[in-house]
Amino acid sequence: MPSGPACDADADPAVGAPGANRTSLKLGTGIRAYGRLLTHGPIARPFVFAAFARLTLAMLPLGILILVQQERQTYALAGVVSGAYAIGAALGTPLWGRLMDRFGQVAVLAPTSLSSAALLVALALATTGGAPGGVLVALAAGVGLAYPAVSPALRAGFRVAFPDPWSRKVAFALDATSVELSFVLGPLLLSAFLLARIAVLPLLITATLLAGGTIAYCLTRFARRASHALGARDEVAGSSTGDPAPRTALAAAGVPAILIVVLLLSVGFGQLDTSMTATADRALGGTEQVGILFAAIASGSTIGGLVFGARSWPFDDRRALPVMMGFFGLCLLLLAGLLGIGHAGLPILLPLLFLTGLSIAPALIMQQTLLDRLTPPERLNEAQALLSAANTTGAAIGTAIAGFVIEGAGLSWSFTGAAIGVLIAAAVARLRPDRRALP
Repeated sequence: MPSGPACDADADPAVGAPGANRTSLKLGTGIRAYGRLLTHGPIARPFVFAAFARLTLAMLPLGILILVQQERQTYALAGVVSGAYAIGAALGTPLWGRLMDRFGQVAVLAPTSLSSAALLVALALATTGGAPGGVLVALAAGVGLAYPAVSPALRAGFRVAFPDPWSRKVAFALDATSVELSFVLGPLLLSAFLLARIAVLPLLITATLLAGGTIAYCLTRFARRASHALGARDEVAGSSTGDPAPRTALAAAGVPAILIVVLLLSVGFGQLDTSMTATADRALGGTEQVGILFAAIASGSTIGGLVFGARSWPFDDRRALPVMMGFFGLCLLLLAGLLGIGHAGLPILLPLLFLTGLSIAPALIMQQTLLDRLTPPERLNEAQALLSAANTTGAAIGTAIAGFVIEGAGLSWSFTGAAIGVLIAAAVARLRPDRRALP
């Protein structure tokens, strides 16, 4: 643990202003590195507040789907409304990222979080109040469009808090683990609120977590100084070529290639999520089993991410990324084969899903690390936002594809489709079009 001023929230050199005499927090290696991060107040507080806000990543679309279906008794409308939210989020996130680079994180996150939360409450009340479907679609799109870019902001802030690349990799590993846990804990919380039999309660709680977590993050020194410090290339990045920053993150060499890989990988993720839900319903006797399936793959991803981020490995991320995604795709093909021949019991599925998950978080950490190295500091919020948008868009595409495949060809082919998406992403990553852009 560092001592002295580094532990003071108001005079923390790890998140200090440009020009400060900074002695950055060194996390070291091993599992203890995560403990050092989580016990260092100026970093831990924004991380925890962001984690509360990001519980809504899974709660929000699922809560919309469930409420609309229960109140209107139609999956078709529920799917359209939930899809409108996803489209809105995919469109809004890059815009907020770019604006954060220009005006700072707090100036963008605070109003967007309050707007998104307010629109979510309006959507809940409109759904229970009998509003037309078109109104629900418009409100859901507004919720997604205004959804605050908390994840991009936090990851961009790591560039300030951790000038050394190794410490940033540890932070990215813990961040990936946090996101994985949000997709386990979020639906569990939503299920608990559903037990109260108050139709609007789950979305009201979701709105509270979204606004409360984001505003609490905005009140930290980390958020107030992150964007300002990112703009000082000489101080934060450690060197400067004197070249002007690109007008957009997409103009930075190698960034489009990373985004294409993420988009293709997320298409596989979207198909996988839908396929696991259908597996619980059709092969395991009921959707109540779906939580077990998601917990198995998320547990594998969590452990894989923590192990990968805890030490320095002797391989280069550019070469390891396609290998990791290739392993992921092969595991999905094995799942498809087992379902195709009728071997789909929990004793077989759970260990295989856990094994499949081991590669997910490490692949995401590698993508984050490569994007961090490729992006100029002045465009990091935008680049991280584009990454989130690629993830959301790909998942939405994959979900839509899986629905048609399951209905037309069956579960086995749906898992095969997910594997194809992941393996195509691995092939694109293998081309390494960003190799000249990296040192």
